[in-house]
Amino acid sequence: MVVAGDFRNGVTFEMDSSVFSIIEFQHVKPGKGAAFVRTKLRNVITGAVVERTFNPTEKFPQAFVERRDMQFLYKDGDLYYFMDEETYEQLPINGATLSDNFKFVTENMICKVMSYKGNVFGVEPPNFVELKIVQTDPGFRGDTATNVTKPATLETGAEIKVPLFIDEGEVVRIDTRTGLYMERA
Repeated sequence: MVVAGDFRNGVTFEMDSSVFSIIEFQHVKPGKGAAFVRTKLRNVITGAVVERTFNPTEKFPQAFVERRDMQFLYKDGDLYYFMDEETYEQLPINGATLSDNFKFVTENMICKVMSYKGNVFGVEPPNFVELKIVQTDPGFRGDTATNVTKPATLETGAEIKVPLFIDEGEVVRIDTRTGLYMERA
């Protein structure tokens, strides 16, 4: 059991037949009246974010979300196949389960597959990936104003903004959480 007075970032618990993860929490002790806990919660299954206030003595059953490292093998239609590196068991996951940042994943990359009670609800790609640029416009001499960017297409088909000095064929490092160019690799 998790007591609301002991909430911390990242704690997962069950409430109203759903599983929630704490994004932010704040213990409030007003000058008048009882203390309370103000939180921002994410439903781990649907991804919806809600704000809720709790009495510090409320109790909830703790939920254990399993995160396993699995290798992305290939895509077949709308199914994406992942392999557990320990048991070599293959797991097909529907494309609707994958997040938007999955567009930066190539075959054989290691991802975190998240499940609750055996039901897969999400796949987290690595935080940083190195990908090759397959198409971008050339940068022109004299275009040196600060923070000027141009569109570039990566080997996975995803499009990002890169600085003018980046050319086709170069490998760049990308933050998959934000989808932003970080540096040359």
